[in-house]
Parts: sequence; C-alpha cells; structure tokens
Amino acid sequence: MQDGERNVRRASASDAGVLARLLYEFNTEFDTETDSESVLKTRFARILTDDSVIALLSADGRQTTGFALITLRPAIWFDGPVATLDELYVVPARRGAGFGTALLSRARDVLRERGCPEMHINVDEVDVDTRRFYERHGFMNIEPGAGYRMLCYVGSTELP
Repeated sequence: MQDGERNVRRASASDAGVLARLLYEFNTEFDTETDSESVLKTRFARILTDDSVIALLSADGRQTTGFALITLRPAIWFDGPVATLDELYVVPARRGAGFGTALLSRARDVLRERGCPEMHINVDEVDVDTRRFYERHGFMNIEPGAGYRMLCYVGSTELP
C-alpha cells in the first residue's frame, strides 16, 4: 500500500529483527519492562509463522517508521475471527506524519480480507494521546447501545 511517502507492508519472519528493535524501542521509550532485542527477535520469528499473527511495517523510503502487531482468535459471536491490535508504534521522529493512520488503515484492510468484523485495542486510561488517536479513527470504549464503558482486566494464570 502506498499512501504518499507512507508505505505499509506485511512483515514476515525475516523481519523479526526489525520488529524486535522497534518493540524494544517502544518499551524503553515508555519505561516498560522489556526483554532483550535478541529474545524479542526469537519470539517474532516464531509467532510470525502462525497464520493468526499479522505484523505490518511502515516505511518512508528505506527508513522503517513503525509497526503494528495483530493477533486473531476464533469468535462465537460471528463467523470471522476477532482481532486484537496488540501493538502499534511509530518512531518519535515520524509521529504526526500519518504513519500510525496508514498502519491502522492497512490493518483494517487486511482484517476485512480475512473476514474479521471487529478489532479490540487495549489502551491505558492515562494515555490520552493514544486514546484520542483511536477515537479519531472510530474506536470507542462504550458498547454500542449501552451507556457504560467497557473495561479490560488482566490477571496471572498462576493461583493467587
């Protein structure tokens, strides 16, 4: 997909190193605990062989500018899968130039092609800029037809 100078393509296992570097940069930028790039590269190489994992890379010419990572799972509510946008990151120097929008747009295209009618995104409440970005693109945290917010809960698989 070409959108002016914003090129977005599907990543493959051969892109594991680039994706690992970007995810590492994302996590360190926001002071999130992270594994090393080598560990992340090994994981990306493994998961990108799974048909339920979709990674997209954006670039401006030869310079990689960001990525999106989407996972699919079966759904009981409709025939297609449910998608979760696990990560969307644009390098700081390229933010505001449309790369996030291009990644999200291409993700929607790929998901429609896969018969996926719905994408879930978890965003920290304090991350106002990210919430505003997704809301500008039509995402909401209120169930259609309901007057209350949807929440995401996270817990360990270990017993308390």
